[in-house]
Amino acid sequence: MKTPQTYSTAQNIFRIVLGCLLLFTGTGHLTFVRETFSAQVPSWVPLDADLVVILSGVVELLLGLSLLALTKYRVAVGWVVAAFFVAIFPGNYAQYANHVDAFGLNTDGLRLTRLFLHPLLVLWPLWSCGSLAAAFKK
Repeated sequence: MKTPQTYSTAQNIFRIVLGCLLLFTGTGHLTFVRETFSAQVPSWVPLDADLVVILSGVVELLLGLSLLALTKYRVAVGWVVAAFFVAIFPGNYAQYANHVDAFGLNTDGLRLTRLFLHPLLVLWPLWSCGSLAAAFKK
């Protein structure tokens, strides 16, 4: 996909912030919040929860680096990051459905609020990478 010619400063800032957040979260998956993330893996996932956390942490690191470094491919990267956020939604839902306290989400109301905010997380890379704009220009 060809990268759109113009980006606003806001889009670039939001893309960079998202890249840094994914690097931080990916690092957390592999180190200091690994056990907490394991509690969010839905029981129906046919893999060991710790392996899922490790693999998703590696993916988050790669996506974060891609957002920061692969500016030539940012439109495609935006779609991949958005797809990743769609893929992790079941984990967030499992946290709500199973009443798992983690990351300061210690009430069903907070966990439910997070679920309703999740679409913004999907839209963030699509907007900040120009992916939506590129899709609608065709």
